[in-house]
Amino acid sequence: MKANDISLGIILISFIIGAFVYPHAPDMMPTHWNAQGEIDGYMDKFWGLFLLPMISFGLFALFVYLPKFEPRKMNLESFREYYQGILLVTIGFLFYIFILSILSAFGYRFNMVQMISPAFAAIFYYMGTVLVKTKSNFFVGIRTPWTISDETVWEKTHKLGGKLFKASGIIAFFGVFFKEFAFVLIIVPILLASVYAFVYSYIEYRKIHKGE
Repeated sequence: MKANDISLGIILISFIIGAFVYPHAPDMMPTHWNAQGEIDGYMDKFWGLFLLPMISFGLFALFVYLPKFEPRKMNLESFREYYQGILLVTIGFLFYIFILSILSAFGYRFNMVQMISPAFAAIFYYMGTVLVKTKSNFFVGIRTPWTISDETVWEKTHKLGGKLFKASGIIAFFGVFFKEFAFVLIIVPILLASVYAFVYSYIEYRKIHKGE
């Protein structure tokens, strides 16, 4: 079964669960949590149950049609399996949050940031795996003016970025054990990794094109 088929199946299951739960759900459902993992926002139960499935379907449609607009189609095609994997992991992440929000609405109490730490860890680590497989394109990867302009800079930046994103995923996972620092463990490493990769791509470009 293809990754896209699994993604679409998860989305369909989300809508079915939402329809099944709707008659029994409270009128207002928790839909937002602060950095401490505490509920600080609610929505009407219709949006609380169907917004995430709708977003998931929108992402699915976007991922399916984006390749049609990619100028470097052959490059994107070379890692299509990983491209579809990004969609599957993202849809799975949203489904996980969807289930947690329903459990929270029905009275189950937990620290949301702590609970989503492993989900973020999985996304970051998978993206680290994907980065080293990507070829130059306009939609997936560390797309800076310098990586897009030079194939060598693209490859070097993504090789480094893959390691940094995997490390960020490992660090984010520790939010499961240290809920007081879970938000920081998720956000700070990935931000630093992104900034470092951005700056690195510029430095490598200047090295290659020195004097131009």
